Amino acid sequence: MEIKAIHEECDYTAALTLVDRLWNAPAGSPESDQLEVIAILIADYERQQHPVDDPDPIALLEHVMEARSLSRKDLEPCIGSRARVSEVLNRRRPLTLEMIRRLSEQLDLPGEILVRPYPTRSHAAWPAPA
Repeated sequence: MEIKAIHEECDYTAALTLVDRLWNAPAGSPESDQLEVIAILIADYERQQHPVDDPDPIALLEHVMEARSLSRKDLEPCIGSRARVSEVLNRRRPLTLEMIRRLSEQLDLPGEILVRPYPTRSHAAWPAPA
């Protein structure tokens, strides 16, 4: 079986078909080695041709809450009072560095995503971020 680089969508489709055929290959077999190589090629092609942007911090929090069946109350140790959690999740107040640290440490969330800028609703009573 010839393994070649994936340059176009037709190559990509053929590689996915090959993965389907090899999926149940016994570990350590030549077929499982081929599967591993093809998976690496597919991942590289997808990274180049179909990049997926990281979610914004609030979208990440919402996803984690849903996936882990967390309530807003569960975020209070990381973010603050019930009102503060509401302000953050409703994009009325941005996450602070301390909130980001606690979310990262206590919920094992990636800090590099939590620090990304994201849209918030402006509110005249709050000072502009420095």
